[in-house]
Amino acid sequence: MLIALTRTIVLYLLIVVGIRLMGKRQVGELEPAELVLAMLMSDLASVPMQDFGIPLSYGAVPIVVLLCITMLLSVLTVRSLRLRLLLCGRPSIIVEKGQLLQKELAKTRMSPDELMEELRLLGITDLSTVKYAILETSGKVSALLYSNHQPVTPADLELGTDEPGLPLTVIDNGQVYPDNLRRRGLDRRWLDRELNRRGVSSPRQVFLMTVDEQGGVYFCEREDKQR
Repeated sequence: MLIALTRTIVLYLLIVVGIRLMGKRQVGELEPAELVLAMLMSDLASVPMQDFGIPLSYGAVPIVVLLCITMLLSVLTVRSLRLRLLLCGRPSIIVEKGQLLQKELAKTRMSPDELMEELRLLGITDLSTVKYAILETSGKVSALLYSNHQPVTPADLELGTDEPGLPLTVIDNGQVYPDNLRRRGLDRRWLDRELNRRGVSSPRQVFLMTVDEQGGVYFCEREDKQR
């Protein structure tokens, strides 16, 4: 039992490291080489995890080798455009000035129905409003509308706005983030005053509290207050 637990933990940690090396992307957004790596790692880990007669190194060593190859390829693709195009491909323009590029659609093996489905997911139903639609290397479709069909922004209306900026979490499920407090130029005394003003005596009673760049505070008290 202890051997099974140890083997499972080691292989699990190796796969976690591999996923971390691929970056913070969803499975549908992985490049082809990254998707192949994820599939191979799962297969390599499953065999020694199930069969105790196979040495653990038979699964761990190939996974480490694959991770090293991935790191090497990531460096090379940054330095070599040709290699990146070979491994990752290039984006394809499939709609130009409201017109479907049928040859490009055929190359990408995407049907018009699939394209319209992708556009609907972007909130686009009229193809004539699309200036460009691009099939990215991740398999996702991005679209640029004509200017008269794009959403109106405050800049278009010449309205001044105060941008609140990125909110930083200062309390998460009762835990205080002192680094984020310092980034906002605040300290624990300020936090205690804010909590007292909201009738809270301890950070443990707070589920979430954030502070944006303008000093705006979002506060959510825990439903199960812990004193």
